[in-house]
Amino acid sequence: MKVLEKRRVVVTGLGAVTPLGNTFEAFWSSLIAGRSGVGPITAFDPVKLRAKIAAEVKDFDTDKLIGRKEARKMDRYAQFAFVAADEAIADAKFPDDPDVRRETGLIIATGIGGIITVEDTVTATSPNKAFDRISPFFIPMLMANAASGNVAMKHGFKGPTFSVASACASSNDALAVAYMKIAYGDAIAMITGGAEATIIGTAMGGFDSMKALSTRNDEPERASRPFDRERDGFVLGEGAGMMVLEERAFAIARGAHIYAEVLGYGESGDAYHIAQPDPESKGVILAFQRALKSAGIEKERVGYVNAHATSTPLGDTAESQAIERTFGDHARKLAVSSTKSMHGHLLGAAGAIEGIATILAIERSIIPPTINYEFPDPECTLDYVPNVARKAELDVAMSSGFGFGGHNAVVVFGKHR
Repeated sequence: MKVLEKRRVVVTGLGAVTPLGNTFEAFWSSLIAGRSGVGPITAFDPVKLRAKIAAEVKDFDTDKLIGRKEARKMDRYAQFAFVAADEAIADAKFPDDPDVRRETGLIIATGIGGIITVEDTVTATSPNKAFDRISPFFIPMLMANAASGNVAMKHGFKGPTFSVASACASSNDALAVAYMKIAYGDAIAMITGGAEATIIGTAMGGFDSMKALSTRNDEPERASRPFDRERDGFVLGEGAGMMVLEERAFAIARGAHIYAEVLGYGESGDAYHIAQPDPESKGVILAFQRALKSAGIEKERVGYVNAHATSTPLGDTAESQAIERTFGDHARKLAVSSTKSMHGHLLGAAGAIEGIATILAIERSIIPPTINYEFPDPECTLDYVPNVARKAELDVAMSSGFGFGGHNAVVVFGKHR
């Protein structure tokens, strides 16, 4: 049987809507400055919740960015994806050629989808069970694939188009699938990433009831503190990150700017618990090992890991130990940071914006810090780039994502040569 030759895949466009800024450059500038996007919740009144803080997207004018008529047909998560995709496509200077766009696909991940639409509709109909008053856009707005569909329709992409949902590993899985679509010839290019908008009563209440959220309400900017001994839970964030991936030869032929190369990925399942990490980190280690194998590289080439680390006691420890066990002696030479310390946890969109941070760290030779790192945890003993960004020449870097259900996904990026 003939084995298909794997084509090289590069990143040519970036777009972001985040608690740290609504363009990828604004996002990056805030990361490097060590700025927090966490504050008191303004989207609703959290008076009955223990956690009253979140990392909200600010100054997001849908009338200006999308248009009132179109924006009203989309849930907030899809609006974020729509705007971030526009930026990524423009940044890539992607060809407005019907033949190219016919061979271009689109995969946008989300862990939860249109939950704001669901909550609003249930609230509006529940007093009198007025189900006959439900909007005809209700189903198209709540769908997890709505973001992919809306972006594809606007830009005329007719390649593989769908959504991926694997909780907080969703965006990394989307990147992996998009990479494979190009690597094995199913598309010439893919627009991919993730979007999430869950800062509402039902979602916050659900996480709050699990005691998963930080309750450092009096110091919101210091609440997200991955790997720090005093961490007490994650801070919920919202937003979207999008990338344009292209087959390398196609990108070079059209003179595209190449940020980095996607070298490979690794995925695994914990098969342990629906919401807690395996304390022995077996699944996470498998994901890292499979990522190295997929990329065809030695572990010593990796200089940086953008960690999933959410600021939870169990999760951060499990990931830190997994990195140690995967990389052995080389783990002491790795830089490991969690940008969630600044933008919070974007759930299904986390891997997308963290992937952007990883790509820019490679291209611009600067590693974003882990802010709020004050008290070392004796169980987390790596170099977490504490509090201040660091200059570093990077050949290869990894971005990790782990989700409820035991889903693990690690993407490997490298300097383009």
